[in-house]
Amino acid sequence: MSGIYIHIPFCKQACHYCDFHFSTSLKKKDELINALQKELILRKDEMPEGSIQTIYFGGGTPSLLNLAELNAIFETIYATYNVAENAEITLEANPDDLSEEKIEELANSKINRLSIGVQSFFEDDLKLMNRAHNAEEALQSIKLARSKFDNISVDLIYGVPGMSDERWKKNIQILLDLDIPHISSYALTVEPNTALQKFIEKGKVKPVDDAAAAQNFEILRTTLKNAGFEHYEFSNYGKPGYFSQNNTAYWLGKPYLGIGPSAHSYDGNCRKWNVANNSLYIKAIEKSELPLQLEELSTTDRYNEYIMMRLRTHFGVDFEEIESKFGKKYLKYLEEQSAVLFQKQLLRTEDNVMHITEKGTFLSDGIAADLFYLD
Repeated sequence: MSGIYIHIPFCKQACHYCDFHFSTSLKKKDELINALQKELILRKDEMPEGSIQTIYFGGGTPSLLNLAELNAIFETIYATYNVAENAEITLEANPDDLSEEKIEELANSKINRLSIGVQSFFEDDLKLMNRAHNAEEALQSIKLARSKFDNISVDLIYGVPGMSDERWKKNIQILLDLDIPHISSYALTVEPNTALQKFIEKGKVKPVDDAAAAQNFEILRTTLKNAGFEHYEFSNYGKPGYFSQNNTAYWLGKPYLGIGPSAHSYDGNCRKWNVANNSLYIKAIEKSELPLQLEELSTTDRYNEYIMMRLRTHFGVDFEEIESKFGKKYLKYLEEQSAVLFQKQLLRTEDNVMHITEKGTFLSDGIAADLFYLD
């Protein structure tokens, strides 16, 4: 199983918390679309044999593309790669882009899954985050999308300064009432050099409260579990049949090709990433040059990534797989390092697979770090 990720580096405006690569100028959009198509052709031999199972448009804001632009990219993909008939094809979308006409266009394209970046249904939260949509647009975009798409995911952000538990519960309940089958939810993180960091430093915004975020997380997990969702990855909840195939492949270490400025690729042994600059990316591709950096992964790198990814998911860490992939040295190290975490009831085993307990779930990144192998 392999996939293609396409990074669309444009946004209407900058969210205060975001540190992804994007531009608020659309002047180079046509050139960028052409470059994406050319990069897809230049890198066709990098994918392993077999069919492409997932195509994911991320960003940035991919919903800024019109139908003609999407179709141009699809024509290149389908002419260059072997795409599975039932491939999951996801487009990230912002609510303010999802008019009735836009949704009709998307429904008539090859897109079969929408990931809608709502983040909150309340004006105060949206203004703090500097989202381009308002609360009414958030609600209406989902209602419109539900009329044309069955497979919909919605993003919510918790741990927002000033957000009460009651407001957080209302956010979740709105999605349950709308019968959304997949929810991705992330704690608000203060990234370096973002507007949010500057506002907090100047006292314009209250600092993020980790205890409040942890409480929001517990509310989310309990509420969705009772509603029939499976918590299949730390930030992702899905009803049966609606887990993200794209994300699942990523967590399982499957190969994927990243197309576009700042996009990352992985082939099982090395990682590659494109330059995070639209102009430099376009100029390089126009000359048939790949503006890539490459990192060869050592056995230790691959072991640490396996631990980090698997502990975040319901798949867990398979002891037999550790030995077969990395060797007895790493298995012994894992058993030694995990002993104290089992004593603290942060880890459990089932059928020779190690999982994080409910007690340890919110601490998963720290638990993974404790199990990393340090050369």
